[in-house]
Amino acid sequence: METVVSGIRPTGNLHLGNYFGAVKSFLQMQDEYNCYFFIADWHSLTTHPHPENLRKSVKTILSEYLACGIDPEKATIYMQSDVREVAELYLYLNMNAGIGELMRTASFKDKARQQLHINRDSNDDSDVEKEIFNEGNKHSVSAGLLTYPTLMAADIIIHKALKVPVGKDQEQNMEMARRFARRFNSTYNVDFFPEPASFHMSAKAIKVPGLDGSGKMGKSEGNAIYLVDDEKTIKKKVMKAVSDAGPTEPNSIKPEPIANLFTMMEIVSTKDTYDYFNEKYNNCEIRYGDMKKQLAEDINSFCAPIRERILDIAANDDYLNRVARMGAERASENAAKTLREVREIIGFRAD
Repeated sequence: METVVSGIRPTGNLHLGNYFGAVKSFLQMQDEYNCYFFIADWHSLTTHPHPENLRKSVKTILSEYLACGIDPEKATIYMQSDVREVAELYLYLNMNAGIGELMRTASFKDKARQQLHINRDSNDDSDVEKEIFNEGNKHSVSAGLLTYPTLMAADIIIHKALKVPVGKDQEQNMEMARRFARRFNSTYNVDFFPEPASFHMSAKAIKVPGLDGSGKMGKSEGNAIYLVDDEKTIKKKVMKAVSDAGPTEPNSIKPEPIANLFTMMEIVSTKDTYDYFNEKYNNCEIRYGDMKKQLAEDINSFCAPIRERILDIAANDDYLNRVARMGAERASENAAKTLREVREIIGFRAD
């Protein structure tokens, strides 16, 4: 079977956007591909998390992956930091990566602006470079942030993955992963690393909207419904979702905040429920309060069984430790095989 690799940073609970945008596809992938799903705890170090917070966040993501149905017997689930061979490959890739190409990545410039407190809407890239090399600047940019694409590439190609499920915001980093794989092959005149491709199980990736009227659901945007949210919390969030006074003409085009509510309903509710409120909207009879109450009920009906499994699994440290050890052993075994060959190709002792 072809190999798939995907990682997630441990930055809090999974939300509906994570589930429908990624995890739901993972459940299908684990039956059709050789899957490696890892928790990217090394990547999270660019934000300097406290050790206790890091451990807690890793446990949270692992518990929620398992509760969603990712099966450790079918897919390899592991912590990035448990596969130390990745760090060595990261070093080798950095030796052949250019500072200029790394500094030109959109994700680096965006994160650098954030860390340097520069206007993130600016289109002038020189402001980032100027502040990075400003010795008087009390803020600094992590070298790990600069080399994020090489670590991401190491995560992927150490398993010789052919497919990587990612969003559009990671497409440039995926192109760099392909570039680093080609560069290694070219530098040492070998056909060793395959070039990984971005893909989705469905023809179109599902974009789950946030509750604030625009954009997609995200942790940092504060517009998310988490899989672990209880019924009361879900209802409170949904009832506060942005809406308007309602249409004044039949079959009006839905403004973005309203379209987002209907998109959410299309994802979690039955077709009959969606059609009922859609007809009410088109007839100018929509009552958003009724729609939101129904939407909250449907979201809770979806989340409730997952929420119960999350709480049960999170309380079972023995099971979580067994899963983590099993995943680390499997991932390390495969990574070690790749690294032995890499060391031999470069000219180092392989044993």
